[in-house]
Formats: sequence, C-alpha cells, structure tokens
Amino acid sequence: MSAVETPSPAAPARAAVSHEPGPGASPAPNDKRELAISGMTCATCALRVERALAAVPGVVRADVNLATNRAAVAGIAGALRPADLVAAVRRAGYEAEILTGDVERDREIAAAETRRMKEESRRLAIAVALSAPLLAQALGVMLPGWLQLVLATPVQFFIGARFYVSAWKALRARMGNMELLVALGTSAAYFYSLYLLLARPPGTPLYFDSAAVVIALVTVGKWLEARAKRSTTAQIKALMSLRPERARVERGGQEIEIPANAVAVGDVVVVRPGERLSVDGTVIAGNSEVDESLLTGESLPVAKASGDHVTGGSINGGGLLRIETTAVGDQSTLSRIIALVEGALAGKAPVQRLVDRVAAVFVPIVVAFALAAFLAWWLLAGDFAVGLIAAVSVLVIACPCALGLATPTALVVGMGVAARAGILIRDAEALERAHRLDTLVLDKTGTLTEGMPKVTDVVPNGIEERDLMRLAAAAQAGSEHPLARAVIARAREVGSDVGDGASLPLEDFQSHAGMGLTARVGGRRVVIGNRRLMLKHGIDIAAGESAAARLEAQGRTVMWIAALDPRPAWLGTIGVADPVRPEAAAAVRHLEAIGIDTVLLTGDNERTATAVAAQLGIRRVLAGVLPEEKAAEVRRLQAEGRQVGMVGDGVNDAPALAAADVGFAMSTGADVAMQTAGVTLMRGDPRLVADAIAVSRATYHKIRQGLFWALIYNIIGLPAAAFGILSPVIAGAAMALSSVSVVSNALLLRRWRPAAGERLR
Repeated sequence: MSAVETPSPAAPARAAVSHEPGPGASPAPNDKRELAISGMTCATCALRVERALAAVPGVVRADVNLATNRAAVAGIAGALRPADLVAAVRRAGYEAEILTGDVERDREIAAAETRRMKEESRRLAIAVALSAPLLAQALGVMLPGWLQLVLATPVQFFIGARFYVSAWKALRARMGNMELLVALGTSAAYFYSLYLLLARPPGTPLYFDSAAVVIALVTVGKWLEARAKRSTTAQIKALMSLRPERARVERGGQEIEIPANAVAVGDVVVVRPGERLSVDGTVIAGNSEVDESLLTGESLPVAKASGDHVTGGSINGGGLLRIETTAVGDQSTLSRIIALVEGALAGKAPVQRLVDRVAAVFVPIVVAFALAAFLAWWLLAGDFAVGLIAAVSVLVIACPCALGLATPTALVVGMGVAARAGILIRDAEALERAHRLDTLVLDKTGTLTEGMPKVTDVVPNGIEERDLMRLAAAAQAGSEHPLARAVIARAREVGSDVGDGASLPLEDFQSHAGMGLTARVGGRRVVIGNRRLMLKHGIDIAAGESAAARLEAQGRTVMWIAALDPRPAWLGTIGVADPVRPEAAAAVRHLEAIGIDTVLLTGDNERTATAVAAQLGIRRVLAGVLPEEKAAEVRRLQAEGRQVGMVGDGVNDAPALAAADVGFAMSTGADVAMQTAGVTLMRGDPRLVADAIAVSRATYHKIRQGLFWALIYNIIGLPAAAFGILSPVIAGAAMALSSVSVVSNALLLRRWRPAAGERLR
C-alpha cells in the first residue's frame, strides 16, 4: 500500500477478486477438474487425450502433462460432467480417474500406479529373458530358426501386445504415436523372418532378433523412463506426505484421537513435542519452536507462543502446544499449496505448445521417411532385405517421447524444488517468463520494509501532543492499515483514551486512495494525509515544511494532520518509520548481480523514497504513485522494451502484479495479491525473488538441453538408420536412451539450492 492510504474502518482487511466475462465474451471457466491418466507413452498420446477432453461439452480448456500423467480441465459450472470426461478419455484409448482431493482416494490411485509399475517389472523380466539368447547372435552364437521363432513370438505378441492395441487406437483416432512406429517396424521384421523361415532354405539370415530385442529394449526404456518420471515428482510427494492422518483434540474435557479430516474449525488440537501439526490454527497455550522448512523453505525453526499462527504440516519442537483450529480441509495452507503446485504442473508452458504441434506431424513424417528409405534400397539398390531393415531402423529410432518429455519433466522438477524453497509458482507460463525478466519493480511498504511502522516523531502546531495523537487515533479507530495501528499505539503510549468512542466518537469517514482520509470526530472535521490532500483542501502547511523535510530525509513517512472547521488549519505532523527488512539490501545486491535492474515504487513522497532507495542501493525511484497509477508505471516500463516483474503484497498492488510480465506476491500480504501474482513467496524475504528468477533460468536451461537432446537423436539417428548404418537393435537402444537421458537430465535440477538459504553477509 502507499504510505498514506488508509482504508475505511469498515473495510475488510482482505479482499477477493472475481472475473466476469464482458459483452460477447465466451463464458469464463469456473469449474476445474483434474484427472489421473494411465496408458500415455508419448507426446502424441498426450495430445490425443487433450483433444478428446477439449471436445467434451462444457470444456473450455484442457491441458495434459505427460510427465505427471495428469490432465487439468477447465469448464463451465453446471455444464461440465466428470463422467463425460472419463468416458472421453476411454474412447481415446486410455484410462482416467477424477482426482477429488480426498487423501484416501488419492492414495488408492497412487497404489494402483505402484501395482502397474510392478506388473511392468514382471513383463520386463520376461522380455529380457526371452530376448537375451537372440541378442547373443550378435556375438556369433547362431540359433536354429525354429528356436528363434519360439523365443521371438511371445515377445512380439504378448509383451508387444500393448503396441498393437495402442497403435490400433491411434489409427482409429487418425493420429500416430510411438507404439504405431514400434508395431510397424517390429511386425515387418517378424513377418519377413517368418516368411524366410518357411519359404527359404535353412541357413538363410533371419531377423527375429531385430523384432524381439527392439521390443525388449523399448520396454526397458519405458520402465526406466517411468521410474525417472516418478522421481521428478518427489518434491510434490514430499508435500503430500506432510498431511498427518490423525489428530489429538480436546472434547468434553478429554483428549481424543480422531482422523485429521474430522477436525472442525474451532476445535482445540493438542500437539506433543516432535509431532507434525495436523491443522492451521492459533496457539492458545504453550511455547515451542516449529520446523516449517518443507512449507516455507525457512531452514531454522520458528519460535511460537500464545497468539502466534501455526501451519499444518510443520513439525513441533520441544514444547507442548494447544492450538485453536482456524482452517481445515481444502482451506488449509498445505492443501492450498498442494493444489496450487498441482494446478501449475497440469498447465503448459508456451514452448510446450510449439512442441505439441511438431509432435502432431512427427509420426506421419517418420512413416513417410521409412517408406522412402525402403523403396530407395529396394528399387534403386535392388536389395529388399537391406531396405526392410533400414525402414525398421527408421521406425524404431524415431521417438516422439523424448520430444514430449523435455519440457514437462523440467517444469515438474523446477516447480518442485521451488516449492521446497518456499517459492510457489502458479503456472508453467510464469516459470518460463521469469527467466526473461530484466527489470524488477519493488513495492516499498511491506515488501522491502517490515510493514510494521512506528511513530518516531510528533510535531504539534498550536496543540498538545497528547491531544493531537488523540484526534489522529480517533479518526483512524477500527482501521487495519499499518499506519493507523502505529498512530493508535503511540496515542495509547502518551495516555490518550483511544477506542472507547466516548470522548471523540468517529461519526464519518472517507478514504482517499493514495492520499489519506477525511473524517468527522466528535463533531469536528479533520484531514490526515500527504501534501496532495492538504493542498486539495486549501490548508497552508508552509510552517511545517522544514520539519517535514528533515524527517523525510531520514526516510520517515510524514502524515499531515489538519482541521477543516471552524477554519482550515494545520494541527501538526507525525513522522513514521517503517524499518527496512534486514534481507532487503542483500536482495537488491543479488538482483543487480544477476543482471536485473531494480526500481522502487511507492506512494510515499520523493524525499522519503529516495532515502530508502539509497539505503538499499536502488538507483531508480518512482515516488508519489497512486494505487491506480501503479499498473500504468509497469506498462510504461514495458513500453521501453523491458521485461518487467512486479513485487508487492497489498490489495492496491494487485493491478500492477497483473500488468507485469510476472507478478511476485509476498504471502505475508493480502490474499488478492497472491491470487493475482504468478509467483507467491512463502516467506517475507525479498531475497526469494532472485531465487525465483534463478530457478526459472535453471529450469529453462534444462528445457533447452532436453529439446536439444531429443532433436539431435532424431536428426542424427534417422538419416543414419535410412542409410543402413544402424541396425534395428542399436536403433531401439538409442530410442530408449533418448527418453531416459532427457528425463535424467531434468532430474539434475534437484541439485539447485536457493541463495536465500545462505547466511546474510
């Protein structure tokens, strides 16, 4: 908030926003569903599921994430039926389940995924056992043709059955996928070998090994890929594991243990030393230290005493705490964090949409390329067998999987490590945009400062200090604005009777955004605010300018107080200091070090803002900016060709957060700021902004690396296979390796560590 903006006493401390479609606009999606999808193997599978979901009546948008096997669907409330979504996915050839947020149901789905993984392991063992003898032929150990047939047939039609089923479903949907390529290639090798075995003399070279070993290698690759993909979501699973299953509550004068999801708001929960907190609430008795590291990234335990807020999922230290529950279920902080992270993972970055378009035409191009290679060898070189093997190699080495996994796996890992550091990223687009930022606009109050100002100086004019503070406090009684609380606290310190409304009742109140307030107190009209508000009411403040300038040069916020009747008169000035956060200077230095220009934006006057900026090392200052002007200042910087991020915490920061390329909101601020921003910082530590940009840059670097490796395999492998340089076995191994290497490369992001965790220098 700007330094002198004081909301109405009747105004709520927090606000929410809603978005209504304008005339002629399509209905806004206000119903969201998430599904667990099984059976997807490549980018074209994800694209097919996405198209199937998008065609369901009531669906406005559908996004499918191959790395997490999840789909996020946004639709119109009342028109979106979950059963229709599941049916659409099944018609496309895959299985789906609606994720309800129920902990037990989600665990059942996770258990089903684990069972599928075990079944996959058994199939893998069979494929390897049957294919190993065929692979031995590469070492010169030749097997009889009938034995090759016996070994290859179960691999082709039992282990490889999934390829045929998926390929058929893809063809019915008029799309191609990885299974279609594998089914075409291995079937050609198998049936040509069967023809040679039955129609040609004994000793004729057979290619059963090419078919069986390729299927085995692809199976190995998919198994390794699945394990690696499970590792990418480790940070998200760690968040989910923070949900305790049981809670100890006081009821009827006794402590009883009940399921955590049965705790109600208002219940008193008892947390013993070393236990995990099951609810959000307020400590009503006890002292302890609480480990919140997995929620906020704060490495050190946080002291908690009576009146302090605690968050479910954190770990109690050595004290016994009695906590009054304030939020349960979906409203708890942990549930909201998990929902935010999962929602972000279900979305797609802009670069992924480009990859999807490439993947959509990838399979038809590969099939045409394989056919061209076959015809060239057969018709031009006169070698049918070599042409067939070249075509098989082309079909096998072409892998849309790696292309489809490069972006989502990096995003999953990047968002996971960010969440572990206390940085919650709302969507993939925000994560991708953050790496491009070159300018960061920093709100002053509550972002770079503590947001808990104190009155440091009082300059009365023809009135006693006690009476001045009494008048100012009465005018702001009931307000939740930090400056109002500071004035009321000082008034009580000097002995003014504030809050009872008996001597100076508040009769009327009007807030002037960015300037201050006017009020009627005890029958007298008063004005409290900045110079602009004083001039607006024709109040002569020349006599106080010298003292005000001195205070502003010291970084103080100056509040002018005047009476409007019986005649306009300046009554005095109050100087308020809002201490700069101890981490703020380090945050600015870090931002400058990574090439980000910083701009201080505040509603305070220029002298005060300049003093704070000098203390922090910020060179550019935008002072005296009204709340409604903040977004315009952001757009003005964007018009200069800059990629602009905005950091704020107040309700009046929301428009600027929305206008910025990426908005960063402090979780210590208003809910509306967090709802608007693309990134939420779970601690009131401005150094996390640089960390958020750093993790975005690291993630985007891994995305580019993944796409490079995915493309280089195909750019080098496809021509090599077409020219007969690669055998189908080597092509199969390369295809499997491409996906595994892309996912494994993304997993290296888990080594990233936030700089905000380092000790302040």
